[in-house]
Amino acid sequence: MSNIIDGKGLANTIKEEIAVEVAKIRDAGGKIPHLAAVLVGEDAASQVYVRNKVRSCEQVGFESTMIRKDISTTEEELLEIVAELNNDDEIDGFIVQLPLPKHINEEKITLAIDPRKDVDGFHPANFGRMAQGLPAYLPATPFGIMQMLDRYDIDVEGKECVVLGRSNIVGTPISILLSRKARPGNATVSLCHSRTKDLKSHTLRADIIIAALGIPEFLTADMVKEGVVIIDVGINRVDDENAKRGYRLTGDVKYDEVAAKASYITPVPGGVGPMTVTSLLMNTLKSCRGEVYGK
Repeated sequence: MSNIIDGKGLANTIKEEIAVEVAKIRDAGGKIPHLAAVLVGEDAASQVYVRNKVRSCEQVGFESTMIRKDISTTEEELLEIVAELNNDDEIDGFIVQLPLPKHINEEKITLAIDPRKDVDGFHPANFGRMAQGLPAYLPATPFGIMQMLDRYDIDVEGKECVVLGRSNIVGTPISILLSRKARPGNATVSLCHSRTKDLKSHTLRADIIIAALGIPEFLTADMVKEGVVIIDVGINRVDDENAKRGYRLTGDVKYDEVAAKASYITPVPGGVGPMTVTSLLMNTLKSCRGEVYGK
């Protein structure tokens, strides 16, 4: 039977550690970390994410600012908000919650964010620093996964690792982080995607699989070997008339059957998700301390 990697529990532990650090800053009369979030439109999932981020700030003693704009907000207006946050010395880091309404160019907004305040780790400047092993704000979900592997003492060095999915938010950055000369790291990484031939031959060889495809229950027991470590990044709504809400949440892994073969596995929900928000707090604390770009 596999060991469950409890993302929710680990996230709470890290939040407690951050709260202790913030209390020390407060006692010393220092500047309290301040995270801002910008939410445009009425996307239900985005509203939940941003609410969780604000609540997490309160839990650790951060200052937080929430900027809500309706769906009619223009690209120019959003760029003005980004410029104001870039120039506000009180704000240590901020995020513009994705997805944005279709009339706003997400790439243009991401590029407008000052890399020194890009605590989501999406700006090419931070991505490049990460790829070269320089101090950087790591993208929140990959940062959370690395924390899980580290704190559960899962040995990555020399292991065959397969990443399913090549998004700029999860798949590509986690493949870089796992292969870097660091701890955790030094893995041999295969980045698989929709054009990969004979995907099963890759997954059957893997010691560690990071599933980040966005396809419900894609990875099945016949695709993995005994003792594999499974990190399931997917969070998908699947219609289920027996569920109270009419749907259930599932990952990219067929949990029950894969868990029987895995040595470690993350559940959905309660796995990677809570760690993503915690990573944002860790990046904001780094920014406040000037650990990446200096004061």
